[in-house]
Amino acid sequence: MKLFQCQNCGQVLYFENTACLNCGFSLGYLPGEDRMAAVEADGPLWRAVAPQGQAEAETRRWRFCRNWELSACNWLVPAEDSQEADAYCTACQHNRTVPDLSDPDRHARWQRIEAAKRRLIYTLMRLGLPRPHPGTGDPEPLIFDFLDDGPNGDKKVMTGHDRGIVTLSLAEADDSAREKTRSEMGEAYRTLLGHFRHEIGHYYWDRLVREGGALEAFRAMFGDERADYTAALERHYRDGPPAGWENAYVSAYATMHPWEDWAETWAHYLHMVDTLETASTLRISVEPAIAGSGNLWTEIDFDPYAPRDAERLLSAWMPLTVALNMLNRSMGQRDLYPFSLPDQVQRKIAFVHDLVAGWRAAA
Repeated sequence: MKLFQCQNCGQVLYFENTACLNCGFSLGYLPGEDRMAAVEADGPLWRAVAPQGQAEAETRRWRFCRNWELSACNWLVPAEDSQEADAYCTACQHNRTVPDLSDPDRHARWQRIEAAKRRLIYTLMRLGLPRPHPGTGDPEPLIFDFLDDGPNGDKKVMTGHDRGIVTLSLAEADDSAREKTRSEMGEAYRTLLGHFRHEIGHYYWDRLVREGGALEAFRAMFGDERADYTAALERHYRDGPPAGWENAYVSAYATMHPWEDWAETWAHYLHMVDTLETASTLRISVEPAIAGSGNLWTEIDFDPYAPRDAERLLSAWMPLTVALNMLNRSMGQRDLYPFSLPDQVQRKIAFVHDLVAGWRAAA
């Protein structure tokens, strides 16, 4: 994620900001223009204030997403795109089900889910991937259901994907509950954004692999997805991952079934491009001042959403993750990126990259 700037006062802004802490203007994200705008009310609508050095404000008018009133979105909708005062933005149009927000705790968890979802949608937009909304006539639109286990926990919600519908349990937005599950499951990594990236991977398997004519290439790289999924799931939780799995898979869960191997690899590809964009924005370079550290050197000075090939991403990613983990250890924290990327995993990441690049080139 890159940094933004207030066009009124020049203050550095973050993607989640709703007001400029320097000049006080309200802020809204313009997804079509990929920028944060300082806005002022103009009757029932909003307009962007005049940029620095200009006397006139922009003439276009906007509405805030309906979820802005619930402090759950800061995206803007062009006024001419909808006459409805309660219009949803392009990110929130994917929502089909949200929890009962009358309870403050559920409301707060949903807000955290929405923040992670907007980061996901930002990445999908930057990659140029298809994101059909419900009601567009697409046979498999992208839909989000955010569900609660219920007041007594008697209706267990499972996070997952099924034919375009991504379900996310509200419990995943509870940091203590999620950490407890992570520890019990023996997982090295578990985050809200990570869940989104994994589950959306299943959606894009349908789009890019099944519908994109890449099944045979996929099977050669990841294995045959026609293997019995239920049996694979039972075997994984009964026996655990096979010995030596670290040499070919990015995580233990990826060993369960080719679909999960793809989804875990996909999630890591999204981790890479988003984090590398942040590093590029900050002009981060890694150059250890020790002899023989050539393989730990990198200068991240390129757009990770449009590299020549996956090798450019991987050559920058490896030194950066070493640096991130070293910084975390200096703060007494566990590794921020507790994964390794052996050659076989790098080839899988390159496979994902090539499919995404191919889609974007053909679009």
